[in-house]
Amino acid sequence: MHVLRRTTVATTVMLAAISLGACSTSGPASDSAKEKAPIDQANWPAEKPTSGLVKGLELPLESYLSSYADQVAVDTALRTLQTRCMSEYGLTVDLPRPGANPPPYSNAVSIERRYGLSDRAQAQKYGYGLPKELTRSLESAEEGLSDIEVEVLTGRKKPEFAPPAGATGAKGADGHFGGVPEPARAEHNGKKLHEGGCAGWSKRRLKVNEGDAGFVSGLASTSLSESRPLKPVEKALKSWSACMKDKGRKAADPYRAMEQGYADGNGDGTTKNAIELALDDIDCKEQTRLIEVWFKEESAVQKRLIEENKDQLAAIKKRMGEVLAAAKAVK
Repeated sequence: MHVLRRTTVATTVMLAAISLGACSTSGPASDSAKEKAPIDQANWPAEKPTSGLVKGLELPLESYLSSYADQVAVDTALRTLQTRCMSEYGLTVDLPRPGANPPPYSNAVSIERRYGLSDRAQAQKYGYGLPKELTRSLESAEEGLSDIEVEVLTGRKKPEFAPPAGATGAKGADGHFGGVPEPARAEHNGKKLHEGGCAGWSKRRLKVNEGDAGFVSGLASTSLSESRPLKPVEKALKSWSACMKDKGRKAADPYRAMEQGYADGNGDGTTKNAIELALDDIDCKEQTRLIEVWFKEESAVQKRLIEENKDQLAAIKKRMGEVLAAAKAVK
C-alpha cells in the first residue's frame, strides 16, 4: 500500500496548507480592490464528484468533515485574524486568499482517488498526475515569509526549504528539510509572541479543534483497510488484476498500478506510457465494477464505525457548526 500512503500524505499536505490560513507568501498589504474581487471558484472541488466512476458518490464519514466551501469560510476568518495579529507586531503581510489555490479533493477522504484512478477523461490528459493548477496547494505555506514573519505567525523558527550543504536527507512531507523546527523568540517589538504564534491564537479565537478532522480521517483510514480484505472486494480486485493481465499489465491492485505510473519516466505520472497504463487501469475498473463493489463494502464498514463512535461524532459535528458560525461573524 506504498502508493496509498503517498497519496494520503499529499492530500494531508494540501489540507494542512489550507488550514494554516493559506499563508504562503508575504509582501505589501493587499490592494483593496483585489481583496474585494470574488475568488474564482472554477477549480474548486465539488462536494461530490461530478464525473468518472465515482460520480455522485459520498462515503458516510464525509458528513463529519467540512466541505471545501466551509473550510474556505473558516480559513478566510483565520486569515483576517492572523493579519490583524501580525500588524500588532509591526508586520504588514499579504497572506494569500483562501480558495485561490484549491486542492484537487474536497476533503481528506479523497474519494476521486481512494480506490486508485476513477476519471477516464482526466487520465487521458494527465495519466496518474494532476493539472498544475490543482497542485499549487502543495506549495509550502511558509516558504515566502521572512524569518521573523514565520516566527510571529507560527511560534517557531522558519524551517529550511533547501538542503544544507552536504546534506543527503530527503525533503519532508511538510516541504522542508531537517528535524523539528526550533521554538520562536519570546517576543518581537516588545510584545510577547502568542503560543503557537498568530496562527495558534486565531484558531483558539474560533475554537478550532484540529483533533476532530484527525479523528474522522483516522476512522476513514480504518474503514479503507478493513474493507480491503472483504471477500467481495478481494474478488473484484482479482478480476481487475486478471483484466490488466489480459492487457499485458502486471499489477496486484490499483495502488501498484499507480506506483508504476509514477515511477515511469519523469516521475509525475504524465508520460505517454503512464497515460496508457492509466486508461487500461480505469477500463478494467469499469469492466469489473471494482469501485462500485469497494465503495459498497466500505460504506457498510463506515456505518458500523459511525454507530460505534456516534457520541464523539455528534460532538464533532456540533463543533463544526459552531466554528463555522464563529468564522462568519469575523468581519
